[in-house]
Amino acid sequence: MIESEINISIPKQILPSLPQARFPGQITVIDSLDQARQALRYLRRAAIVGFDTETRPSFRKGNPHKVALLQLSTDARCFLFRLNRMGVSRALCNFLQDPAVMKVGLSVHDDFNVLRRSVSELKPQGFIELQAYVKRYGIVDISLQKIYAIVFGEYMPKNQRLTNWEADQLTPHQQAYAAMDAWACLRIYTYLNSGRFIPMESPYRIPPPDDSGG
Repeated sequence: MIESEINISIPKQILPSLPQARFPGQITVIDSLDQARQALRYLRRAAIVGFDTETRPSFRKGNPHKVALLQLSTDARCFLFRLNRMGVSRALCNFLQDPAVMKVGLSVHDDFNVLRRSVSELKPQGFIELQAYVKRYGIVDISLQKIYAIVFGEYMPKNQRLTNWEADQLTPHQQAYAAMDAWACLRIYTYLNSGRFIPMESPYRIPPPDDSGG
């Protein structure tokens, strides 16, 4: 944890010049209840998992969609739960509501609000909000793309964000994008929590104002 007067922010125009980030692990698409149960048994053995969701974009006002994809990632594996096909199972609800299972995501309350279109009684527990957590380290940016760039010096392209997440088959690019988002949340939290990120040494630290009066 650092002094509150340190502020770190990366200019948006710098991002495309950075090396491109890639998810290095295994991606498993889940579209049945049996597969979901097996994946959740695996995930419960992890100390903490990364979390994210994807929703088919709506280009008509007043016509919101339900969550199509829910991603849960460990360091090595990311599971993509196709909720538009299998719904939100009781086992998945229990996982999201279990306070003993640590889950880290970004802007998680927005995800919860959309998930409640499918399960109105959902009461998620055990979540770490990354936007709030990074403030301890002086990071004032709130987008996952910028936070990841500040911490790791890599660029997360967002060119798949507005694609059709309810398509019959998710493309390899969609799968990689979705896995990256969940895994990135986990990787950022783990790295910051380890103490390896030194805010004072960040090249994106905003210099304090000059109060010399000169």
